[in-house]
Amino acid sequence: MTRRSHVLLWTDASAVYIEAIKAAGLADRVVVDSVPRKDKPSAEQMARTEVLMAAAVPPGLLPAMPKLRWAQAMTAGVEGWIGLPDLPENLTLTCARGTHRESMPENIIGALFYVAKPYAAAVENQKHSRWVQIVPQPLTGKTLGILGLGAIGQAVARIAAVLGMRVIGTRRRPEPMANVAEVLPADRTPEVLAQADYLLLLLPATRETTNFINAERLGMMKSSAWLLNFGRGHLIQDDDLIAAVKAKKIAGAVLDVYRQEPLPAAHPFWTTEGIIVLPHIGGPHPQRDRIVARLFVDNLGRFLDGKPLKEVVDRKAGY
Repeated sequence: MTRRSHVLLWTDASAVYIEAIKAAGLADRVVVDSVPRKDKPSAEQMARTEVLMAAAVPPGLLPAMPKLRWAQAMTAGVEGWIGLPDLPENLTLTCARGTHRESMPENIIGALFYVAKPYAAAVENQKHSRWVQIVPQPLTGKTLGILGLGAIGQAVARIAAVLGMRVIGTRRRPEPMANVAEVLPADRTPEVLAQADYLLLLLPATRETTNFINAERLGMMKSSAWLLNFGRGHLIQDDDLIAAVKAKKIAGAVLDVYRQEPLPAAHPFWTTEGIIVLPHIGGPHPQRDRIVARLFVDNLGRFLDGKPLKEVVDRKAGY
């Protein structure tokens, strides 16, 4: 009889993943335990777990899993995992990188249209039966700068190119890519800042990117430029952004991620004219778990066959 690997699904949507495991023909090769997020796995479950899938784990959990060989994070960002003081050195950690590419690019393009076109103003004027013609700003011919040309950035670049935008950006390992006029290393970020009419942040949260957008870098941007942050809240020095927007050093900002979520009611982002607060809607998708499940079962099959896994986290790089 073939030995079956023990898998622990620590999620409230375990049915979706179990269904995907069956559809992939892997059900007879694994034993699946499922635990809701509000509950903690039992000592027996932790003792036999070889594969873990979870959004996040608290300190103390992973060392209690002596057989654990691979953990699949349900999110693209893994700063919480890497920040664990007891993350086993020999544990393979994979993330859900790329699983937002069905929703986030559309939402980013929506943000571009929101700031370039007067739809919001028209809706407000309609409430008062006011006929006010505002000339829409074209996206065609404008430069979109993307800091972090990963899977999402490349998907955004493809759509932006169709709209007639010129796309430039940075990448840790720069190489030519479709729909991007210039792919630059991180140390040439000032060139992107200076050219961008719209600057999109898609950088991961690492030690190097914390407070990356500060007063100095905001000062390198055009006064007519908009900043869009769909990466991580810690990328921006909040006070510096507020000061830059108030002083008209940049035109404004669309923010979807924050240092603390939900964003506290007293935070000045809410009331700063020129800053648009989105409640972290960039990545969510009505079928989000089914999308992540596709990656998970692909990796599960690879794990069972002894093949390299997809989206392995580089702990040194932080993502």
